[in-house]
Formats: sequence, C-alpha cells, structure tokens
Amino acid sequence: MSKLIPKIGLRAATILVVSVIVGSGVFKKIAPMSAELGSPLLVILCWILAGIISLAGALSTAEMASMFPDSGGEYAYFQKIYGRFFAFLYGWGNFTVMKTAAIAALAYIFAQSFNSLIPLPSSNLSCIIFGINIFDNLSIKLLASLLTILLTYLNYRGIKFAESLSSILTYLMFIAVLLFIIFGLKAEEGSFENLTQKSVNFDESKLYGWGMMKAMMIASLGAFWGYEGWNHIGYIGEEVKNPQKNLPLALGIGTGIVILIYVMLNIVFVYILPIDFFIQLNETPNKIAAIEVANKILGSTGMLFVACLILITTLNATNSSIMMSARIFYAMARDQLFFKKAASIHPIYKTPDVALLLQSIWSILLIWSGSFDQLTDMLIFASFIYYGSTALGVIILRLKNPEIERKYKVIGYPFVPIFFVLFCVSLLFVTIFNQPYEALFGLGLIATGIPFYLFWK
Repeated sequence: MSKLIPKIGLRAATILVVSVIVGSGVFKKIAPMSAELGSPLLVILCWILAGIISLAGALSTAEMASMFPDSGGEYAYFQKIYGRFFAFLYGWGNFTVMKTAAIAALAYIFAQSFNSLIPLPSSNLSCIIFGINIFDNLSIKLLASLLTILLTYLNYRGIKFAESLSSILTYLMFIAVLLFIIFGLKAEEGSFENLTQKSVNFDESKLYGWGMMKAMMIASLGAFWGYEGWNHIGYIGEEVKNPQKNLPLALGIGTGIVILIYVMLNIVFVYILPIDFFIQLNETPNKIAAIEVANKILGSTGMLFVACLILITTLNATNSSIMMSARIFYAMARDQLFFKKAASIHPIYKTPDVALLLQSIWSILLIWSGSFDQLTDMLIFASFIYYGSTALGVIILRLKNPEIERKYKVIGYPFVPIFFVLFCVSLLFVTIFNQPYEALFGLGLIATGIPFYLFWK
C-alpha cells in the first residue's frame, strides 16, 4: 500500500501547529466576549481557561498520535477505537463542514482584509440561485477563490514547499505580534485601570451561579474558534520524522506558544481601550477590535500594520489548513471510504493530489454560497464531539490495550483526559440548550454521510 514520505522535523511541526491555530479569531473575538462577560479580567481569564482546556485536549491527542502516527489524525485513531462507521462520520463531517468551511472562512477574511488595504472593484451584478445572490461581494469572493486555488497548487507541488511558506509567514507573524505587544504596553494612551474596570452598563446579575457558567461557556465559543486547529498536525503524522516523539512535542509546545500570544494580545487590547468600547464595538460586526486598538496607538500607521498582520495570519492559517486537512480525505479513500481517486499520490511531488483538488472545489463552493459563516458557528459544536471522543479513547485504550507501546503518555493521566471529556460534554449540552438550531443542523450535515458510507461500504 502506498504511503506518504516523512519529511517534517520537530521545528517545522511546531511551526505548523502555531500557523494553523493563529488565524483571525484573536483579533476580533474580544468584542462578543466582552458583551457576554462585561469584565476585562473575565475576558482574559476566558482566554486562559480556553487555552488550558485546548492544551488538555492537545496533550490527550498527543498520546493517540504517538501510538498511531498515520495520515488522517483522529480518523485513524477512531478506526482503532470506535470502528469504521464513527471514523467515516468524522471524516465526512470534516469534508462537508468542519475543515472546508474553515478554509473558506479564512480565505474570505484574507480577501476582506486585503480589500480594506487596497479597495477591490465593486460590482452590481446579481445572480440568485436557491435564494442566494452568488455575485454578492463578487471581488472578495473571486480573491478568496483565487487564494484557495493558489495555495492548493503550492501544496500540490510538495509538502516541503508549503511548509517553508508556512515557516516564513509564522516568523513574520511572531515579529509583528511582538512589536504590537511592545508598542501597546508602552503606549501613553493605555491605562492599567482599564484591566480592572468593569462595564458601567453591564447587568452583573447575569454572572451569578448558573448565569456565570453559561456566560463563560458562550464566551468561550469565541475563544475556542481562536484556538481551533491544534489537532491538525496529527493529519500529517505519516509525513513527520520520528512521529512518536515529535508529534507530542509539537502539539504541546505549539499550543503553549499560542496561549502566550493570545493572552498577551488581549491584555494589550484591554490596556489600551476600556471594556465598554469593545461592548459597543460588538454592535458593528464589520469592525475588527485589533485594528481599532492599533488606531488608538499609532493612528493610520497602526491600522495598516494590524491589517497586514491579519493578512499574514489568515494567509498562513489557510495554507496550513489546506496542507493538513486534505490528508484526512486521502486516508479515507485509501480505506475505500471516500471517492476512490482521492487515494492518489502524485508520482513526482508525493502529495495527495486528488484529495487536495476535491477539498479545494468544495471550499470554493462554500465561498460562493456565502454560507461559511453559519457553518463555522456550527464548527466548534461538531468539533468538540470528536475532540472529546479522542480524549475518551485514551482512557479506553489504556484499559483495553495496555500492551500497546506508548512513546508518550499524557501528563496527569487520568485526570487530564477526564477533565477534557467532562468539559466537552458540558459544552455540548450548553450549546444544544442555547443554540439548538445550530447544533441540530451541524449534526444533520454530518449525518448526510450515512448513505455515502453504505454505498462505499
């Protein structure tokens, strides 16, 4: 059976973990989180807790990756634990919603940010299909589609080339974020009083008892969108050198770096501007919190700087998502649970060429449908079903198959995976209770894979 070739070392794997996580979420999610919590300290605490929970998930996933370093990540793990049907539904959910919608959203945000720097030509064309004007925001959709095609082509030409691009963009992002934090904390416009000053108009009665838990859960959905992607490195496990050692290290170190970046950025945000500003900003969804903070520090120069930073991070996250997600569909096809041609490996470039093509086509269709925003709202709900299943799988395999060699064992077992599983279950119940439509629609999209499974099976 054909296999992909290991080419990626520890440094590159760690960079890929960081690159696929840091997208646009951290630059804009403070506004809805502030509206939900009304306190800068609670917002920062929410980012810290979401980071710790994500790290618990990453450490649990790392044990699975050390045992089964195959292409497809969780898809490969789930086959060993829960069987082919559950693994297929995970892969199908990624194809229909979770990964392709995330790629579409990242590419679209890149195009929006580019448009804010260099205005694209506007169009009055209209074409209504199934009630959707597919020519709405035509220039932005064209640029987002072009970016998806270009990055897919770069990944088609070889993983080393795509990984090199990711490394360059990630180092640029590190430099830009460091400069932003330094200038922010040294700015005369800032005040440490903003860090402790609660909103004057916020109803604090919402934050007592169950209300506090509910508010933190809803706010954490924004934070988790910012942390989304820490598990991607497992998808290319087959292409990582010494995967039993390097995959767990890359997951732990990379997620830790992202937590530090996110917490420091949010401290700068609330140091420069009071919490009420971000609550008001939530009423104007087209504005980005980080750009407003940069405008306060350095005026138009700061706005330009942050717009370029968002371009870098969204370009980087799109590239890394395209690179790693396609390996799921390749692994499914290799197991005869997806379109047969998607198991193809290019004879020269040694990449899953057809899987990359299919992923690109579906992502572009989502861009033109304009539905990816709604789909990404369902993304976190669907993702945490499978994240929790991975952590639960760690416990199941420890009990059922203790003889399997584990080059890495999750720190704090069994408390870390149990803590993560309990959180995932709590998040699912809160989401179903507060957003039943999104939850049921997300589950329905995943369930559309059942007739395909019966056909391929």
